[in-house]
Amino acid sequence: MTPDPTRAGWRLGDWLRHAEQQHPQAIAMGLERVQAVKERLGLAFDAVVVTVAGTNGKGSTCAMLESIALQAGWKVGLYTSPHLVHFEERCRLQGQPIDAAALLPHLEAVEQARGSTPLTYFEFTTLAILRALALAGLDLVILEVGLGGRLDAVNAVDADAVVITSIDLDHMELLGPDRESIGREKAHVMRRGRPAIVSDPVPPHSVVAYAAEVGADLWLVGRDFAHSGDRQQWNWTGRQQRLNGMAYPALRGANQLINAAGVLAVLEALRERLPMSAQAVRSGLALVDLPGRFQIVPGQPTLVLDVAHNPQSVATLAVNLDQMGFFPRTLAVLGAMADKDLAAMLPRMLPLVDTWYLCDLPTPRAASAAQLQARLEAASAQASPARTLAPVHCHGNPRAALEAALAAADSADRIVVFGSFYTVGGVLEGGLPRRAAPHLSR
Repeated sequence: MTPDPTRAGWRLGDWLRHAEQQHPQAIAMGLERVQAVKERLGLAFDAVVVTVAGTNGKGSTCAMLESIALQAGWKVGLYTSPHLVHFEERCRLQGQPIDAAALLPHLEAVEQARGSTPLTYFEFTTLAILRALALAGLDLVILEVGLGGRLDAVNAVDADAVVITSIDLDHMELLGPDRESIGREKAHVMRRGRPAIVSDPVPPHSVVAYAAEVGADLWLVGRDFAHSGDRQQWNWTGRQQRLNGMAYPALRGANQLINAAGVLAVLEALRERLPMSAQAVRSGLALVDLPGRFQIVPGQPTLVLDVAHNPQSVATLAVNLDQMGFFPRTLAVLGAMADKDLAAMLPRMLPLVDTWYLCDLPTPRAASAAQLQARLEAASAQASPARTLAPVHCHGNPRAALEAALAAADSADRIVVFGSFYTVGGVLEGGLPRRAAPHLSR
């Protein structure tokens, strides 16, 4: 098929707008369309493929696996979503975002291969990135599932190994009302005879049952691998390997050892095809970086960025904040989707926050700042009827909310930005703002 000459001068933004218009629904679950276009593309991988599914911890797991493999000298590609600021962040080659121009021929190839098949934005762009990774001459390809597992576009690829991270309540309107239902949806990334590492310490029974049903090589915490540690170092034990006296991962947070343990399990499972030295593991964990996951930005006042957007991840954020030490005040910038379980999320943060800066987000799915204020007032009244809600301010976007928080903060205070990729991305867009508490700028 000959490319349409009207697309000859298109840039990435043109293609992304085009992709948004090819299906009447923003989310249309199902693999039939993706599988059909994948076959027409002749899409296949020579590299080892690891798929990462789960509710929370996927991004951290992908980042640690990527970092270790790079330190071991392997050629690595990573697909992740959503992005924080630039679309190109979704595809990383050798640790760097792909160049926008390099994506264009793959988007064109998908357009030609799909014919009359309608694809959602996610399906269209996922196929383009998969093609870019398949043709990049890589040793290892890491694929992060976008939503669920069974019907996610990433599941069109048969992975050599999978990791399922912690499972919690999120996207229940699509994945089911409880952890058992959600776990079964995510478990469908497993394949017969291939390693399936579950890093959730208490996985739903449905995950274990599905592994048995398809004959996957199931790795469970406490049975096939485990970790332990003290304040200075940690240890990991697998089926046949041990690693002792390791420094903690560079990614902050109480949950990161759980993610790291799952990463080391998948590395042991793949050791014959992708051997990694102990030094590569230690260096990879020490150098790993992942913006927006309990990211503490140096400066005054302290700035914490976290994309936490469901009850489990917000609970983890609250624990991590509580363990940071003393700050006179904590100011929170919050923007969130309207369909999130705000009634379960907000009470976790109420005892920690002294002033709220709520913001609108640039998507129809988002709750407005005014709607967030109403939900916050309801959560506060239910949690502690006698306690007055901390002051609340509403803003039109995350950047404006952060600027207002910075103007009110003292150098010793702490500002936490959370609730959505859009919230953290909106703060990061254009670079981090200059921070100087009012008394320092006089």
